[in-house]
Amino acid sequence: MDPDIDKNIINAHRLSDKDNNYLFVPYKNIFELLELRRKNNGEQVYLKFYPEKGEPVSYYYSVFIERVYFLSNFLLSKGIKPESRVAVYSHNHSDTVALYFAAWAIGAFIVPLNVSEEESRIEYILENSESRLIFTRNEYASKLNAIKHSGEIINFDKLDYKLPSETDLTKNILKQKVDLQTESMIVYTSGTTGNPKGVVLTQYNLMTDADNIHKWHGLNEKDTMMCVLPIHHVNGTVVTIMTTMFYGGTLILNQKFQTGTFFKKLAEDNVKVVSVVPTLLQFLLHSGEDIRSFDLKTFSHILCGAGPLTCELARNFENKFGLKIVHGYGLSETTCYSCFCPVDLSKEDHYKWMNKFGYPSIGIPLECNDMEIQNESGTALNENEKGEIVIRGHNVMKYYYDNEEVNRITFEFGWFRSGDEGFFKLDEKGNKYFFITGRLKELIIRGGVNVSTLEIDEVLCSCEDITSGIAVGFENDWYGEEVGALVMLKENVKENEEMKNRILKYCSSALPFFKCPKVVVFTNSIPVTSTGKYQRNKAKHLFSEFKTIQFKK
Repeated sequence: MDPDIDKNIINAHRLSDKDNNYLFVPYKNIFELLELRRKNNGEQVYLKFYPEKGEPVSYYYSVFIERVYFLSNFLLSKGIKPESRVAVYSHNHSDTVALYFAAWAIGAFIVPLNVSEEESRIEYILENSESRLIFTRNEYASKLNAIKHSGEIINFDKLDYKLPSETDLTKNILKQKVDLQTESMIVYTSGTTGNPKGVVLTQYNLMTDADNIHKWHGLNEKDTMMCVLPIHHVNGTVVTIMTTMFYGGTLILNQKFQTGTFFKKLAEDNVKVVSVVPTLLQFLLHSGEDIRSFDLKTFSHILCGAGPLTCELARNFENKFGLKIVHGYGLSETTCYSCFCPVDLSKEDHYKWMNKFGYPSIGIPLECNDMEIQNESGTALNENEKGEIVIRGHNVMKYYYDNEEVNRITFEFGWFRSGDEGFFKLDEKGNKYFFITGRLKELIIRGGVNVSTLEIDEVLCSCEDITSGIAVGFENDWYGEEVGALVMLKENVKENEEMKNRILKYCSSALPFFKCPKVVVFTNSIPVTSTGKYQRNKAKHLFSEFKTIQFKK
C-alpha cells in the first residue's frame, strides 16, 4: 500500500493524538474474550436459534464455545492460518455464528456472502478475497457448484462435530499469533455501479463497536438481544452476535424475519433490544399485528438504522405499537454504528429529535469516534449547513481491500468520507445531533440545483394512498435530471391516471415545483438491498419514456 494512503488510514482511526493510544477493549484478541465467557458464563444460554421450520435450539456458552473450538481446529487442519480467508454462503444459522467465532479465534478472515446475490458478484468476491474455504448448506450446494471459484466447499450439513479432548481443545489455537489489529472480516459493500468494495475490519474494530453499542443501550449479562437481520451484513453480525458475546448476554437468532412471530418472540424470550431496518418497521406497521396480548415487561426499545427512516414511518410505528425507536447511523466502513439518539431522552425531546427538523435525527456520536459535516475541501461546516458526513475513530475500517485509489479518495483529509449528505443541530448542552438527508450519489441534480431524495420520500410516505414511495432521478433532456416517484399503493387503491394526478397534486402542496415529482410510476415492489437500503438506480429505467419531455409549472 502507498505510504500516503497508510498515513491517511492511521489518521482516520484517531480521535486525537491524546486518545490515539487509548484502547476501548481489555482483551488481546477475540479468543481471549471467548475463554472468559467459557469460564465465567458457561451455564448461561448464549444463543437460541429459530429455524424457519422446526423447533428452536439453545446453546449454553460452554457448549457453544466448544463447537467454536471444534471448528477452529477443523480450519487449522485445512491449512487455514491467521488472515487466511474463509467464505460463508449460507442463511442465518447457529453454525454460521460458530464458524465466525472459530475463524476469529485463530485470526482468520470471514468473508460473508449473500445467497440471493447474482452469480457474477459472488464469483468476483470469491476471486477478489482469495477465499480458500467456502462453507455452505445442502440447499445452496448446487447453486454454489455453478459458480466459478478456486476454494474448497465445506458443507455444514455433513460436518461431524466430534470434540477433541479438553487438553487438545485450545492447544493449536494458542499457537496462532493473533492480536487486536489482526484482520477479521472483508465485507463487500453493495455499490451502485462497478464491482463491490471489500471493507477490511480488524478484531479491534469488531470489539470496539460492540463495546460502545452495549454501553449506549445499557445492556448487561442478564439482557437478551434479538437478531432478525441477515448476518452476512455487519448490522446482524456486530449489533447482536458480537455485542452479546462481548457483554455476556443472550442472543435470539432468527433464520428469517417473520411479522407473525416478531412480537411473540420479544415477549416469550424476554428480549430487551432488537435491531431492525426501516423496511421491517413498514412490514410490521401494515401487518395487522396486535401487541396488546403480549407481555413486553423486559422490552426497552427498537434499534433502527442501515436504511432510510422517515419521520412519518417512525411516528406511525411508535403511535400504533407504543414502542420506542432509537435511531442510529453507521456503515460497513465504520464496523457498524457510529451514532445513536440517546436512549434516555424525555418523551418530549424524543419526539422533537425524531420529528421537528424534516428528518429523524441519527443521534450523537459514540465515544469511540468523532463525526463532522465537511465540504468537498475537507473544511468543517457549521450548524445547519449541509455537507458530507465524515467519521474518524477506533471503529473505522482498516482500508478497502486491494483498492488503493479508492482508499486515497475515501480517506482524504484524514477522515473517512461516507458519501452521505447531512447536517447537525446543537442541543442546549452543545451536543451535536446529526441528520442524514441522502446519499451524495443519489442527489437529483435538476438544472444544476441539488434535490434531496429523502425530502421527497418523506412527502410521498405521508400520502394516505401510499404504502411506500421513493424519489428517483431520471435522465431528462431539458434539465439533465428530473424527479420521478416510484410508488406502492395501499390495498384496494386503484392504479389509474386519476390516482397519479392526485399524488402529484399532494406533492405540489408540500414541495416547490423543482422538487416535485413530475411522473408517478406504480410498482408492486421497490428495489432494496438485503438490509433495506433503497436502490434507486435500479428503478431509473422505469422512467425512460419521459426522457425527452419538458415538464412545466
